[in-house]
Amino acid sequence: MSVRDPHYKPENSFKFPDSRGQIILSAVINEHFVTGEPVGSKTIAEKFANASGLSAATIRNAMSELEDLGLLEHPHTSAGRVPTDKGYRFYVDNLLGVLSISSDDLRVIGDEFGFSASDLSEAPDRVMERTSQLLSALSNNVGIVVSPSLANDRLQHIEFVNLSDNRVLVVLVSAPNIVHNKIIRLKVPFIKEELERAARYLNAEFGGKSLSEIRAEILRLMHEEKTLFDKLLQTAVILCSESIEDEEDRLGEVYVDGTPNILTKSDFADLERLRELLSTIGEKSRLLQILNECVTRDKSAKGNVQITIGSENSAPSLRNCTLITAPYRLGNGSAVGTLSVLGPTRIEYARMISIVSYVARILEKMMAKELSNN
Repeated sequence: MSVRDPHYKPENSFKFPDSRGQIILSAVINEHFVTGEPVGSKTIAEKFANASGLSAATIRNAMSELEDLGLLEHPHTSAGRVPTDKGYRFYVDNLLGVLSISSDDLRVIGDEFGFSASDLSEAPDRVMERTSQLLSALSNNVGIVVSPSLANDRLQHIEFVNLSDNRVLVVLVSAPNIVHNKIIRLKVPFIKEELERAARYLNAEFGGKSLSEIRAEILRLMHEEKTLFDKLLQTAVILCSESIEDEEDRLGEVYVDGTPNILTKSDFADLERLRELLSTIGEKSRLLQILNECVTRDKSAKGNVQITIGSENSAPSLRNCTLITAPYRLGNGSAVGTLSVLGPTRIEYARMISIVSYVARILEKMMAKELSNN
């Protein structure tokens, strides 16, 4: 898998570093990932002690040129340098080349999902939960998996359960067996038998249709005069319109694991920024908006892993973070979910890109197998 963006266009005023500068930039990034500290020219010189044409003086000059290009910077008064967001972007787009997943990571992923199994024995929501845990464990950062939204997926089953105070629990099951629960409050009460009849009617009439299609059909029925005189139809319209009326139904379920990992990162030492980051991770609608922006940012790169680095993030709380995101599709591709690794900009780019890409394809295959069994 190549991560070089064929549509990458540097700023008009940007001058590419020469091959020597690119080697040194990679070395600085790799060293900074390991230590978390600013990297001095002496450290790089020691690594290239036996390399011709890379004397200590040459390395000092090259690092100075990389700083002039905006790819490295001095943090505070330190003598060493660290990569900038621009430096990481150049590294990802131009220096990673063709990537492959390691045998160790393949083994861990295979052990977790049990690829030898002949079928998917777990519920899809449990598989997505485990996938977020796997991404977190492999990255030592935050793993995020978002299920496809019911709006674009087909409905398998709907059920209504009476609660107190005119409240009803709506259980929506979408393919492949993904459960969505929602509590609605009605203006008028319905008895158990009315709820059961309405559910049977909706399952018979709308099973296999997407939520967006059902919404359009319900709106049409609401304008038909016969609805006013048909008790069953009236009940079904009321229940269904209340169940799918708000924006939340266009969002998928979010599975997040590893949030405590960021508390151990020196990269998030600023407590105010850390608080804002934790707040964003905990806010479902905002997190989904950010992930959706990542996946849809480059339409030409459909299906590829998207890497959003530092200041490229639209959310201020993520300006110190890198988000590595890939879509996964169900069936014919109309239902799309995402999986991501969220961590500091000082992250193992090559390894994390390979893992996210591979796990996305595995998740697609597992869901496709479950769909074929339904």
